[in-house]
Amino acid sequence: MGHGASRLRRLVHEVAKFGAVGGAGVLVNLLVFNLVRHVTDLQVVRASVIATVVAIVFNYVGFRYFTYRDRDKSRRTREMSLFLLFSAIGLVIENGILYAATYGFGWDTPLQNNIFKFLGIGVATLFRFWSYRSWVFRALPAREAVADAESILKGERARRSRAKQRVP
Repeated sequence: MGHGASRLRRLVHEVAKFGAVGGAGVLVNLLVFNLVRHVTDLQVVRASVIATVVAIVFNYVGFRYFTYRDRDKSRRTREMSLFLLFSAIGLVIENGILYAATYGFGWDTPLQNNIFKFLGIGVATLFRFWSYRSWVFRALPAREAVADAESILKGERARRSRAKQRVP
């Protein structure tokens, strides 16, 4: 199998993991949105922003510890800052669509609110996937990845030799 097929397989795997976390994040977002709308008098976009912020926190944990757990962790402050920046842009995209539908076109029934909330999430997700993988959760540079793999192999060899020494 060629290098291109291997890269494609890794990308498909990454998209699947991103989709699993993102899908759960969409559910969190929509559940919190509808809960806030149901139990408060907040305007639709304010309720949506609260739900988006809860989903952003949920997604960061999922992306850092599941989707991108093998990525460079050496610059956590930079990672968190970029994640928050791109998440804020995604929040504006997501809620801008809901705002335009609600206040620009007057589509303000609960069903319409959920449709445009969901549409906004979809458009913002495309932006977030690109920005998170390009800027936030950077792949380890090849040299570091090779060094990490070599140290793991050395540790495994040392463990095996110790195990052999214990066998009578």
